[in-house]
Amino acid sequence: KQFPERLRAAYREGFYNEYMQCVFQYLGDQGVRPRDLRVVYESIPLSPGMGEMLQFVAKQGSCFEVILISDANTFGVESTLRAAGHQGLFRRIFSNPSGPDARGLLALQPFHSHSCARCPANTCKHKVLSDYLRERAHDSVHFERLSYVGDGANDFCPMGLLAGGDVAFPRRGYPMHRLIQKAQKAEPSSFRASVVPWENATYIFIAKSTNIC
Repeated sequence: KQFPERLRAAYREGFYNEYMQCVFQYLGDQGVRPRDLRVVYESIPLSPGMGEMLQFVAKQGSCFEVILISDANTFGVESTLRAAGHQGLFRRIFSNPSGPDARGLLALQPFHSHSCARCPANTCKHKVLSDYLRERAHDSVHFERLSYVGDGANDFCPMGLLAGGDVAFPRRGYPMHRLIQKAQKAEPSSFRASVVPWENATYIFIAKSTNIC
């Protein structure tokens, strides 16, 4: 709430990563250090029911292979998951690189470059997931079905990778859910995956528990 107006005004739609680079630089100039930010990230609660859902998935062992794709930053994501006791569940965490720079201040970088016109310049989750599936196929690992849980607008782009038998779990009323509804209304046959909206993530593992192993 104390950010200067010039910093607030610098935000542009689709350039959240660049904006947050400026925010972290400003915070560093004001004396905020990574240890201070870690305390904040560790206090951020998970979405309702998400802790229980992750505990359920962890108990299933090899039934699931879990990855996390986030447009936040590695420092924040890992701090939050570590504090919640869930970091070890994820085989891979994909997020914008962040960590102390030469001055000891938290710095942020874009995850990658891509040619997707629908996604922010720093990350296309469709490309991240596609590359991961290709990598696992190269390792002779093929998945019976994909389950994708998300809420943001940038979680809609990977929906093009889901096929019949796969499941999309959009958070009800959030951008991902609204974009799926819009796509289904415009061309119902174009969306092949099952769609299971949720408000509390415990509903996700209730749905999953009918289709494990």
